[in-house]
Amino acid sequence: MAVAAIAGIFIVAVIGGVGLGVASADSMDEMERVGAFGFSKSTPAPAVVSSSDSSTTFSKDGFTYYERSALASAAPRDLGAGMRMIDDMERAEQERIAAENAAALERMAAEKAKQGVATPQEVVEGEAPAADIVEYSLPAVDWSVGKDAFVAEWSSRINSYLAGSPLEGYGQVFAEAAWDNGVDPRWSPAISNTESGKGSVCFRSCNAWGWGSSDWGDWETAIRAHVSGLASGYGYSITLEGAQSYCPPNWEEWYNKTLTEMSYI
Repeated sequence: MAVAAIAGIFIVAVIGGVGLGVASADSMDEMERVGAFGFSKSTPAPAVVSSSDSSTTFSKDGFTYYERSALASAAPRDLGAGMRMIDDMERAEQERIAAENAAALERMAAEKAKQGVATPQEVVEGEAPAADIVEYSLPAVDWSVGKDAFVAEWSSRINSYLAGSPLEGYGQVFAEAAWDNGVDPRWSPAISNTESGKGSVCFRSCNAWGWGSSDWGDWETAIRAHVSGLASGYGYSITLEGAQSYCPPNWEEWYNKTLTEMSYI
């Protein structure tokens, strides 16, 4: 009797365990079908992230997983404003150069109109015969080529003229100063020869032009100062009037010699 009872209990337990096992198996199948997170293997994947996001995908156990990068793609930059600024700067520079060229040509035309072919009667009536005065017949300087071409041409010509002197190699400084001040580029170099043998015998420091009582510490400063002084005190180029003011004691000789030297440049 006791044995039968025990056997009955064992049978019931086995049957119950089998039932529970079947139930558990069914539940696991259902969980796998439905998915632990509420969607099945056949459930559509989550919506794709926007194209501006950086993401990667991978599959595991039949599921598709999305991993979104923490860095969003860089916002597009508007380069238009920067390009317009560059264009405006270039246009302003071109306009400045054009205005500078026009002003230089205007100064040259005005000074050339005043010079013409000078005669002594126009300056000091009766003091010097016409034969003693060299006519102003130098070729005109071309100011229409622009600063770079102007400086390149006259640097070379002035350097050739000054070769072997203390002022050798300063052609570019003379040419730049002439352009900046609207002065004949031959004038200051020629005066340096008349007054000091192109800087060989100076009565003041770096003063190759007999320019007042001025002293300068270097040739470049001296050249720029002299050319600027010519522009403000004497105009575009050599004239009889200017010669009388620059070298009153023997202005005729000074004029003739300086003008001749200018023709060599």
